[in-house]
Amino acid sequence: MTVLLVLLCLIVGSLELYAGKRSKDQADGFVKRVEELRQQVDRQSGVLVTVGEQLKAEMFKVQRDVLPAMENRVRQNTGQIEQLRTLMQQAEAYLRTQAQRMQDLEKQKITLAALRRKLSDIESSMEALPRPDAAATGQNVETALARISALERNGDQIQEFQRDLTRTLEDVEDVVSDLLGFTSTELDQAVATSLTGRRAPSVAVGGRMWSRDPRLMDVLAEMYEQCVRANHLTIRFRAVEGTDGAEDGHLRYFLTGRSPEELVGDFAALLVSIGRNDVAATGRRSTTEARALQGMLRTFAESNGAIAQIGPLIALRTREELLCAVLSHAQVMDFENNRLFADSLASAVWMRRLPGHQVRDLTAWAAQPPEV
Repeated sequence: MTVLLVLLCLIVGSLELYAGKRSKDQADGFVKRVEELRQQVDRQSGVLVTVGEQLKAEMFKVQRDVLPAMENRVRQNTGQIEQLRTLMQQAEAYLRTQAQRMQDLEKQKITLAALRRKLSDIESSMEALPRPDAAATGQNVETALARISALERNGDQIQEFQRDLTRTLEDVEDVVSDLLGFTSTELDQAVATSLTGRRAPSVAVGGRMWSRDPRLMDVLAEMYEQCVRANHLTIRFRAVEGTDGAEDGHLRYFLTGRSPEELVGDFAALLVSIGRNDVAATGRRSTTEARALQGMLRTFAESNGAIAQIGPLIALRTREELLCAVLSHAQVMDFENNRLFADSLASAVWMRRLPGHQVRDLTAWAAQPPEV
């Protein structure tokens, strides 16, 4: 019995020792796990602090650089829009006044025509009466008829003035629409820049178009703009340079969408393919661009003088020849600074002095019938 009790005590002591050791191991594992979690939390906190500092720095940069510039641009554009709106209101008020005057003049013209017929009838009836003062009366009638004719001529002049005013107002509306569209795009890009932190692409290249014959100005401008769009460029704004309006001035274009370096290579390849009549071999996309450029050049060939610029591309039509050139950046600056676009003859002489691989004489090509 004593031996049995001793064995039971040993068994109970062994179980207590095993349970104590197991409890200690579990406590040590729990403490180790807690320490690992604390270290992981510390690392995540450090990362979050670093990201927070970076975001704070970016927000400070946006507040310091982007937002003030955007606010200044918004204020400037708002002022310009208000000025244009005031000008439009004044033009509309003036147009309404002129329209009312035109209605009054039409009524006066009708009245004067009736009076003229009445005076003619009176003159006819008075010629049959032998009166001593018939000559004086006839002279008064002639004076009245002359005054009526003068009033009718003035009415015709006012009508012509009204038509000129209407055309001017339509031109102003077109400019205001273009400016509002440009301002809206600029504001959208400014908002996108402030939200994303990436600055939107600015105006990349410039363009010009001029024709000696004002009757072809609209047709040439349409072909020019088709060529611009076919070469994946966007017309951001169009303005008229000159004091005599769009018919006698130069059209100035501001284009974006592609860099000048891309355009130099593409335009050079297009001119080579056009000169060789090998447009289809350049691929489907290049074929579209070449067809548009061909259409513009053939339209230029029908005029007696025109100049077009699309970034590095210069197309010149004189009375005798059709020249095209692809310029480098420095040459474009030289072309602009010397204002060669205002003198087609000086432009032709300047282009003839360029290296031969940059200039293409397409006079003979333009004289050939186009391929169907």
